[in-house]
Amino acid sequence: MAKDKYVRFDWAAKRMLRNKANFGVLEGLITVLLNEEVHIEEILESEGNQEDEYDKYNRVDVKAKNSKGEIIIVEIQLTRELYYLERILYGVAKSITEHIQLGDKYDKVKKVYSISILYFDLGKGADFLYHGQTTFKGVHTGDTLQITTKEKDVIEMKAPEQVFPEYFLIRVNEFNKVATTPLEEWIDYLRSGHIKDDTTAPGLQQAREHLQYMQMSHEEQLRYDRHLDAIMVQNDVISTAQKEGRAEGRAEGRAEGRAEGRAEGRAEGRAEGRAEANVEHIARMRSKGLADEAIADLLGLDLNYIRQH
Repeated sequence: MAKDKYVRFDWAAKRMLRNKANFGVLEGLITVLLNEEVHIEEILESEGNQEDEYDKYNRVDVKAKNSKGEIIIVEIQLTRELYYLERILYGVAKSITEHIQLGDKYDKVKKVYSISILYFDLGKGADFLYHGQTTFKGVHTGDTLQITTKEKDVIEMKAPEQVFPEYFLIRVNEFNKVATTPLEEWIDYLRSGHIKDDTTAPGLQQAREHLQYMQMSHEEQLRYDRHLDAIMVQNDVISTAQKEGRAEGRAEGRAEGRAEGRAEGRAEGRAEGRAEANVEHIARMRSKGLADEAIADLLGLDLNYIRQH
């Protein structure tokens, strides 16, 4: 492997970037997304500390301070799951409740930014980056509601978006252009592991120094190689299951002469195709050494179902 080959961000975020010396890499990603300088205070205790086979698909929580000196919580999601929007909502709610003490006033609630780095197809959309936040619009007037609040004996107006969580969905596989901005350089790295030699994007210079494959120990390289193998198996499994399900559905649908039969046949065919493909792929992934928990995450299936097959 070439000397300037850099490890994937999903691997680095779960292991190498937890080291305080490497915080600059994470700070760079958050800075380009929020468009303001951010400094990480600490990596918070969360499910991101898990070290089992499927921990690379969980989340990393970061406590950071923005350019105004405000403490914010940043949640980075790397998980492939069937109900992904529900997953990030749950993660944000958990981040908020985990970091406020019982009996605290609600002014202690921290602003949360949820950053989802998606290495899979979440849905339809032409962009590679989506941003969502909460605003309150007048149903009849169309104006934006401003909330009156009292801080330090001063009455201030606060917009809901200053309080409610914000969401960034980075659809890595949808990026297919030449990187010309710091944000695009970051997406290019997330997608391909490529970093320009002359990059000035925040965090990527540190990544060039600290995230080289050849700098890892032999044991770390072996673990990383197994991680890449697991990703290849995952992508192949999902792609094959989709194709087989569609093929079975078409076959069943053609066998039914009536429109109702075709509709039912397609539905039943897809279901049967998926079920049969899942059983085959569960066995295949086990043969690759993946744990049942990892298989459940990759296929978006219930863990009990995996264990029964």
